[in-house]
Amino acid sequence: MVQLTHIYTRGGDGGETSLGSGQRVPKHDLRVAAFGTVDEANSAIGLARLHTAGQGEIDAMLARVQNDLFDLGADLCNPQDQQRKSTALRITAAQITRLEHEIDALNADLAPLQSFILPGGSPAAAHLHLARTVTRRAERLISELASMEQTNPLALQYANRLSDHLFVLSRHLNDGGNGDILWQPGANIE
Repeated sequence: MVQLTHIYTRGGDGGETSLGSGQRVPKHDLRVAAFGTVDEANSAIGLARLHTAGQGEIDAMLARVQNDLFDLGADLCNPQDQQRKSTALRITAAQITRLEHEIDALNADLAPLQSFILPGGSPAAAHLHLARTVTRRAERLISELASMEQTNPLALQYANRLSDHLFVLSRHLNDGGNGDILWQPGANIE
């Protein structure tokens, strides 16, 4: 477990931060951007959960995802080619498989898609659409990082699967897809 006794350390006042390995990097480093964006996605899911409280398994799914996102951030914060490699927390195949099972179960009851969906609908769905787009941004950053440095390939897979999960869950929360707002190509062209 992590124990935080001081919230501010002044260690980042010069524009650098520490990775899990202890290595100091600029705050604009691609790795920091990747795990920072994962944190942003987690916050967006926290907003969605304001509207899923009391929805049993749906809220439990999102709680598991939020915990996983801290695991993903820890994975990205610890470069694979450095000292803490063997003890660093890493995303696992089981976490991805769990998402896939949840996607399949949620998608089984959804109305088939007839068009792309405009983000919106219920408050929970709207927040999940936002979380999905932030997750896609994190995925792009993880992909870029993986092209430059060794990363856990399951980190990228988890982000990819999570964005699909959030999309399907948003449809589920929009009355099984019946409350989705569909894109109407060219609807406003005169």
